[in-house]
Amino acid sequence: MKSYHQKFISEYPLAVYPTAEISGFPVSPGMFDLNGATALQNGVNFTIHTCGGTSCELLLFHPAQEEPFAVLPFPEAYKIGDVYSMIVYGLNIEDFEYAYRVDGPYCPEKGLLFDSRKILLDPYARAVAGQRIWGTHWEHTYHARVVEDTFDWGDMPQSNRELCDLVIYELHVRGFTKHESSGVKHNGTFAGLMEKIPYLKELGVNAVELMPIFEFDETVNARYRNGKRLLEYWGYNTVCFFSPNSSYTAANEYNREGTELKTLIKALHDNGIEVILDVVFNHTAEGNEKGSTFCFKGLDNNIYYMLTPDGDYYNFSGCGNTLNCNHPVVQQMILECLRYWTVNYRVDGFRFDLASILGRNEDGSPMNNPPLLRTLAADPLLRNVKLIAEAWDAGGMYQVGSFPASGRWAEWNGRYRDALRGFLKGDSWLSLDAAWSILGSGDMYGDYHDEYENGYAGYNSCVNFLTCHDGFTLYDLYSYNGKHNEENGWDNTDGSNDNRSWNCGAEGETDDPQVNELRHRMIRNACAVLMCSRGTPMFLSGDEFGNTQFGNNNCYCQDNEISWLDWSLLDKNSDIFEFFRFMIAYRQEHKVISRKLPGAVCGMEPLRTHGTDGSDLPVPADARTFSVTFAGYDKEKGRDDLVCIVINTYWEDVETALPNHHGRVSWYLSVNTYGDGEGRFCYPEGTEVRIGGTFVMRPRSVAVFTGRAY
Repeated sequence: MKSYHQKFISEYPLAVYPTAEISGFPVSPGMFDLNGATALQNGVNFTIHTCGGTSCELLLFHPAQEEPFAVLPFPEAYKIGDVYSMIVYGLNIEDFEYAYRVDGPYCPEKGLLFDSRKILLDPYARAVAGQRIWGTHWEHTYHARVVEDTFDWGDMPQSNRELCDLVIYELHVRGFTKHESSGVKHNGTFAGLMEKIPYLKELGVNAVELMPIFEFDETVNARYRNGKRLLEYWGYNTVCFFSPNSSYTAANEYNREGTELKTLIKALHDNGIEVILDVVFNHTAEGNEKGSTFCFKGLDNNIYYMLTPDGDYYNFSGCGNTLNCNHPVVQQMILECLRYWTVNYRVDGFRFDLASILGRNEDGSPMNNPPLLRTLAADPLLRNVKLIAEAWDAGGMYQVGSFPASGRWAEWNGRYRDALRGFLKGDSWLSLDAAWSILGSGDMYGDYHDEYENGYAGYNSCVNFLTCHDGFTLYDLYSYNGKHNEENGWDNTDGSNDNRSWNCGAEGETDDPQVNELRHRMIRNACAVLMCSRGTPMFLSGDEFGNTQFGNNNCYCQDNEISWLDWSLLDKNSDIFEFFRFMIAYRQEHKVISRKLPGAVCGMEPLRTHGTDGSDLPVPADARTFSVTFAGYDKEKGRDDLVCIVINTYWEDVETALPNHHGRVSWYLSVNTYGDGEGRFCYPEGTEVRIGGTFVMRPRSVAVFTGRAY
């Protein structure tokens, strides 16, 4: 009887034959510079590295089995530096899963946790086995599958849009279509999201920001509260950075993982919509000292994590551990990960959760010029990819306006959120911060006074938002004075207390028509200001039709109607949807809002703020009413582009004068959030109302005027 090695050689002739046999499998030294597991024509290349480990074994499993059917120790000849690599010939990728075991010293006080009994997941795995069915706890150890990538992207070019041209729509893949009212066939999946592309086009957004879609285990810390099962629904606990979440697919994709996601991304691109991924490089799902060991801890715990002098975990993430991002080995992994998603999934950008951690040294101290941030900013493959930082972390570092940008990084503008939330509900002492923010936060990001030709595009550094996944929805922002997180099981102690919200006179749902009318007006106010602010607007999915989370501002664990978008509200609140749609289109029509244009022919200043008298004066420190004007020359249209937005947060009528620039500009009313009394809030081009020198702003309202120069 032929051995497996002899049988393989007779049936699979190769130009280069295997050089050895291990555990009955023909093998040879592998491709040491090719991380992870890669399918070859006649075998599979396995590469993994460990600095402190003294030996390594490759484990092969039959699908869904816990005990390996083969154990292949790496010979010393199959190691270069810290890298083990081996080609195993004749494997059918559909017939096995794989993992590793690494031996080495065990000394927790020095951060060494090697244990030859631990089964370890490949950190570069392209697919994780056992995570397919959402909410089903995987009782076994993590294994990986080899993925064969045959997806054809055709000749699709990379998007060349500037960040300031985007209107970003943040969504949770599962929650977006999971509700029975979504009307899709494949609820809660990538395919379900693809069914909603016509809706996204109708709304007018041109970028979606997907909350974490890397493989995570939603059953970690699963528990019950009032009969509801609480899960790690948001996904900010990464199991593997190179694997898509297989429970977000509508069909099994064994060994073709990622196909449905790629199909979604291609369809979005074909419809002019970019894709930004929310990535979590600040911690992993392995947790703290009490957490499990399934990957990095068993490979090189003291390299992958920030450790205290006694070997415990620094917790700047608030999730138990902190990834040691500025260690060269971790830097390399993060860079390779982003390159992988950029090339293999054609992703257009990345939003980095708690990004300030990426600028911490190995001892946790902030760095002046973090090498990781510089590397990502300068990498040739990432050259046109958007890099967006959440410029703070759970350890107290707050870098909004000071994140080490290297000329490439943008930031979630936390000041914009805080200032505009407060000002729009009537906190007049925030008027100056609100005005600066609407103008593009030039005091933080530059470009106010630069010449057009050489100006620093500071508005490309600023992502403006009033809502995101973390906090109230826009509807709840004007329906609740305080958070209502009791269903999370922490006695309402979790979630932010600084919401700057206002319930408009009644806490929660009400039948009072005056309260509900005011709430809708406040939502329109917020939308109008966001879309008329320089910088890149972002809003939370469902805000455009008044979706509610019932006052819960921390829905990380709510895989139910609290978090799922209720699409029946689209019909109920169609007026809100139509207003959002108009404002998005208005912003895209008037480029002067999003960017600095050449000087207006009429001579009006590029940016100006003024109070109610229309003069070019700074906004008073306690103003309840002020205006912001943008002016420039639109070369494509061959005319001046002039926009003025007036905000009245006072509870009474206020008469305001509009700037006329020596009588050379006439203003036409395009938006009035108070309405005309007959349900009309927007005036498309050609139907606008010409306004004289003054306009009476109704209580708590916003008006947008389009200027025409003569």
